[in-house]
Amino acid sequence: MNAVVAPAKKPRLTTSAMIASIAAEGQRVKAAPFGKALVELGAQRPQVVGMTADLAKYTDLHLFAQAYPERFHQMGMAEQLLLAAAGGMAKEGLVPFATTYAVFGTRRAYDFVHQVIAEENLNVKMCFALPGLTTGYGPSHQATEDIAMMRGIPGLTIVDPCDALDIEQAVPQIAAHKGPVYMRLLRGNVPLVLDEYDYKFELGKAKLLREGNDVLVISSGFMTMRALEVAQDLAAHNVGVAVLHCPTIKPLDEAAIVEAVRYKHRLVVVAENHSVVGGLGESVASALLRHRVQPAGFELAGLPDAFLDAGALPTLHERYGISREALAARIRKWLG
Repeated sequence: MNAVVAPAKKPRLTTSAMIASIAAEGQRVKAAPFGKALVELGAQRPQVVGMTADLAKYTDLHLFAQAYPERFHQMGMAEQLLLAAAGGMAKEGLVPFATTYAVFGTRRAYDFVHQVIAEENLNVKMCFALPGLTTGYGPSHQATEDIAMMRGIPGLTIVDPCDALDIEQAVPQIAAHKGPVYMRLLRGNVPLVLDEYDYKFELGKAKLLREGNDVLVISSGFMTMRALEVAQDLAAHNVGVAVLHCPTIKPLDEAAIVEAVRYKHRLVVVAENHSVVGGLGESVASALLRHRVQPAGFELAGLPDAFLDAGALPTLHERYGISREALAARIRKWLG
């Protein structure tokens, strides 16, 4: 009689996996890159102030508060007040960096972003954490539609950094930019990947990180990290995957996108940690249509137009097609 070997059980994920870092086990990370970059910037620019809605520790702004307590303002659990006050400080010549969770800063305080800050083109830098599917606490905390909301505001610059290097280099550049900025914030132990690709963040510019003849992945946020991982995996199967990183969602670097697509017969996949409605994918599709550029194929690898489940992040990323394995499988399917 042959022995039957039971399949190995996957480790049971605990509640902490709902708020875990997006870094894989053993991956290089940097702790609190936003907070550290803002502390460094504060030493050079005394007009920089930090503000939060009771979430300094959870947006890494506590480092700025410790370094410059007289320039730190705790506004309590009142996001509308936070952004209204940030607008007032900007009118007085200060450069406020306001932090909260993306769901609260966009959904609860949208009118204040629109009327107080953007309409008057005030120099407020909104750095909101837990963008897209970076928390497992369900729709109340998952900002899967924040880019769609903020893209509609005239004159608002939108930044979706990939990793710790992106964040570190973005902070001084968004501070130097005249006008309101919304940056999707990765906090805690943030992966470090772009330093291997001779990369430098430039506000408003997309960067081609690697070439490939079969697929072009246009991505933002941590989905650029996923795209680079998938490119390595598919290279072993003789599938060439190019990766174009778009850290600035608005204004979009349409010239770089058109150049990467035109005259190249390859599948275009837009990968984003956001709903397929109103995000990077639709922005890219619009740009290609207006420039009369037709790729060999076009697919969206974003989050579904739905209220997402609560649960452990690794489980949710696999369920909604944005894990390393799931994204690779989607691309192989689209290639046929």
